[in-house]
Amino acid sequence: MTGIDVGIGLPTTVPDKDGTTLPEWACRAEELGFASLGTLDRLVYDNFEPLTSLAAAAAVTTRIRLASTILIAPYRPAAALLAKQAATIDAISGGRLVLGVAAGGRADDYAATGAPYAARGERLDRLIEELRQIWDGGGPVPGIGPRPARPGGIPLLVGGHSPAAMRRSARFGIGWIAGGSSVTAYPDLVRQAREVWAEEGRTERPRMVSLLYACLGPGAGRVAGGYLRRYYSFIDAKAERASSGVLTDAGQVRDAVQAYAEAGCDELVLLPCTADPKQLELLGAAALG
Repeated sequence: MTGIDVGIGLPTTVPDKDGTTLPEWACRAEELGFASLGTLDRLVYDNFEPLTSLAAAAAVTTRIRLASTILIAPYRPAAALLAKQAATIDAISGGRLVLGVAAGGRADDYAATGAPYAARGERLDRLIEELRQIWDGGGPVPGIGPRPARPGGIPLLVGGHSPAAMRRSARFGIGWIAGGSSVTAYPDLVRQAREVWAEEGRTERPRMVSLLYACLGPGAGRVAGGYLRRYYSFIDAKAERASSGVLTDAGQVRDAVQAYAEAGCDELVLLPCTADPKQLELLGAAALG
């Protein structure tokens, strides 16, 4: 495959997740040649915390990018803590972290930390501004370290399909990340992102990233459907859309990677539906071969 980076998600939200073997998944993903390791974020759910999971992956890998795809940043209590957590992962990894952030759509996640759900987009804007100030050595409380490994701080991706989210990506990010958009709609999203970036005075092209669920092998449809209907059970329509759209055939994976590349996607992150290590081999053979 050419013209596109292919990443793989860490299996932190799947029913058969296993914390003791998570580092092995990260190591094998790097060996197979995946470009990045991604993590999903939920709080009121039985999943592993994404930043902690990325730290574990950072400690056992040397090349692969580490990315939150995405982190629901505004439910976290303070920019200072998030800035330190992210900078620590960046330091452990030698500057391989990309922080993807979005406002999210689960009110219960916000209620669990006491953060306001209303105006969460505005809160995210303020949070990003504070993160950048802290990483530059300033902010409301100067002196919070460590400093990020790269000048300019940790690269930010912004997720969310609203016009405000896309504009946020142009104001603060290196690019925009789509949460499972269909490839037929993707060229229009690329066009919109580039137009918004130009309106905001950005001369470089936004890095375009997308997520896609995939599950290969015997019983793939059953395994993926059971997981995704549970994960998205708070919105029935989304649960059915996700479970029906998952890629369950190697040919579908190959075709999707090529189609996203042709649509203007720079990086496609395949999200696994099981922690079975055989998935890495199957998805690697289909997407990277």
